[in-house]
Amino acid sequence: MSMAALKLPAQGPAPAWQQMLPLLLALAALLWLFRETGTAMVSIWSRSDTFAHAFLVPPIALALMWRKRAELARVAIAPSAPWLLPLAACCLVWLLGQLAGVHAVAQTALVAMIVSAVPAVLGTRFARVIAFPLLFLFFSVPVGEFLIEPMMEGTADFTVAALRLSGIPVYREGLQFVIPSGNWSVVAACSGVRYLIASVMVGTLFAYLNFHSLKRRLAFVAVAIAVPVVANWLRAYMIVMLGHLSSNKLAAGADHLVYGWIFFGVVILLMFMIGARFVDAAPAADAAAEAAAAAASAGNAARRPGPWLMAAAVGLTVAATQGLHDRIDGEGVAAVSTIPPALELPARLLTAGGSSAPSWSAIDQPITRWLPAYRHSAAFAAAQYRRSGGSDSDAVGVWVGLYRDQGYDRKMITSTNVLVEEGSMTWLALAHPAARVAALAAGGAVDLHATQLRTPADPKLNPTQRLLVWRVYRVAGRYVASDAQAMLWLALQRLAGRGDDSAVLMFYTPVSEDGQGSERLQQFVAAHLDQIAAVLEPAASATAPRR
Repeated sequence: MSMAALKLPAQGPAPAWQQMLPLLLALAALLWLFRETGTAMVSIWSRSDTFAHAFLVPPIALALMWRKRAELARVAIAPSAPWLLPLAACCLVWLLGQLAGVHAVAQTALVAMIVSAVPAVLGTRFARVIAFPLLFLFFSVPVGEFLIEPMMEGTADFTVAALRLSGIPVYREGLQFVIPSGNWSVVAACSGVRYLIASVMVGTLFAYLNFHSLKRRLAFVAVAIAVPVVANWLRAYMIVMLGHLSSNKLAAGADHLVYGWIFFGVVILLMFMIGARFVDAAPAADAAAEAAAAAASAGNAARRPGPWLMAAAVGLTVAATQGLHDRIDGEGVAAVSTIPPALELPARLLTAGGSSAPSWSAIDQPITRWLPAYRHSAAFAAAQYRRSGGSDSDAVGVWVGLYRDQGYDRKMITSTNVLVEEGSMTWLALAHPAARVAALAAGGAVDLHATQLRTPADPKLNPTQRLLVWRVYRVAGRYVASDAQAMLWLALQRLAGRGDDSAVLMFYTPVSEDGQGSERLQQFVAAHLDQIAAVLEPAASATAPRR
């Protein structure tokens, strides 16, 4: 018998599950190490109607990948080491998001890690075949709340303009407006963010499945963005008109939300019906080109790291990131004193230059019962001051909140920490977005975030009261007005091993409808901002990092 007869038959390609096993193990390690971020995403899906659609995103993405299984079977596995660079960049973004408490950033980075791991382990060409299902996973990230305020403003602008064009007189103050038949207010549920997010996700999926021209896909996605915005404007206008014409018997209470969803559903259905008329055919596949590309990829695969080696590199990268986070987090915990912090505002604020004569003194009689809706602070202090020799109305209130050991359920900068809680019947926030003003401190000019509040107009009960509120953050020894800047400095402070102590300072005073009284707040903050911030120093010094 010849040696040729003893030659074993050539082995075919490994089964699909064996080829996918390195990637599956790498993704399992990634999701396990970052399980806190993933769990936080799922908890938001479950409790928020705005992001409930995200439960459908992973199954839809997997189904879209399954549709590509025949094409994927013809693709040679060719791991790509350069994809470790974007993976490492995503890990860095995740770390900064975690340290700053910006969990939307950390969650977006987590999904980006998953997407980057696919071409790293299985190859760029493999990932290109399922590029849309991979990118579709980003719809699972619960982001979009930053659009609420600008979309509320747009809805109020359109509704008021449309009412005036309809011949109905309107008095508007911020997001509240009054017409002869009653008072109306644009709240978060009226912003249209829910409609927009749902429309963009479904519209993008529709465009992918029904169009093959990139121009048509992009055009339909643009329509899916514009239609819900305009539809929400029309919805708000029609609801107000229904209430006005029916003497508030229709579209009152929760009914207007039901009407809104029905109207939105009809508009989206019409959008899909129109889009279906422009479906284009898929271009004919070039089998020869696909075969040549597969052969070239298979030839280069021998010179590239194997899938198991790349899967190990992915695992080590994410493990190192999680280890660095745990170390920084451990240093922050060690920096926190076991003694609860105590904040106490001074009873008297001295004039500049060290004069012993008090310029402002704390008073027992409150100028207002308003307090900011800031939760889960480690400590807070509040006081109200009156200028020496001033009248009863010549007063300023101060509220200071210290935050430390911050996490998902307790942090300073979050959408739930607001000046006035949504649905409040005692106070209304008028300025959206709020203005920024400058005050002088020892280090120079300081920007503060300004918002005006007022009580609902009801002359039978009590006269309308207005408050001007200035807010500023104190992070890493700096005054910061912007949420984004404060979160960035918080992340850098934690990276430096100095813990996450930060504070919010608020100053408020009664003002008239034309703004008289704002100069009182300007003088107070310019003269005493540093003295008020000094009450934070004893609490901060008790949390110096341990070496």
